[in-house]
Amino acid sequence: MWLRRLLKITIALVAAFYACTVAALFALRSVNPPFTAVQAQRRIESWIHKTPYHKRCLFVPLNRISVDFQHAVIAAEDSRFYQHHGFDWEEVRNAVEEESQDGRLRGASTLTQQLVKNLFLSTSRSFIRKGIEFTLVPLAEHILGKRRILELYLNVVEWGPGVWGAEAAAEYHYGIPAARVTRDEGARLAAILPSPLRRKPARMNDYSVIILERMRKMGW
Repeated sequence: MWLRRLLKITIALVAAFYACTVAALFALRSVNPPFTAVQAQRRIESWIHKTPYHKRCLFVPLNRISVDFQHAVIAAEDSRFYQHHGFDWEEVRNAVEEESQDGRLRGASTLTQQLVKNLFLSTSRSFIRKGIEFTLVPLAEHILGKRRILELYLNVVEWGPGVWGAEAAAEYHYGIPAARVTRDEGARLAAILPSPLRRKPARMNDYSVIILERMRKMGW
């Protein structure tokens, strides 16, 4: 009896979560998020570990982020962003092949997957989180569209301790607005995205060169 009741409660909670998430996605077509799940996670972590936390975040429209900066992020994180529909199966296959060769599985998440994680989930690695992400990504692609996905991603992604979004990243690392980020600076900022709490743009010499070369090959 108690097992059946627990199952009903679980189903109700999951249904409520998806209903709220879908409603939030529709709202995000025109409303900027005041906070994200990952931002809340970082705040809670600071309370638990009793470490200082200062949030830097200023949402800016896409036209106030330099095109070079946008291109650098796409080249670094999701080079087929405009070709896929939320999942880059070619990149997933490449990641699996590399894992079979050296025993390490590298990331193959698209910008849409990363956006869903940032908005609604957390940085934790689990099959449950990936399963939820898998169901939400097609909805995000359909409801938001590519331009809005890119705009949201660039404004909510983590770029350092308490640093959220392109505008805060440009100000924090270079003392300039995102609109003035150059090609080289954009590549260096994009290079720290896989590990923004440990990496620094000034140290990303080798990887930024790779990103710049990807941009060149992509016609940027």
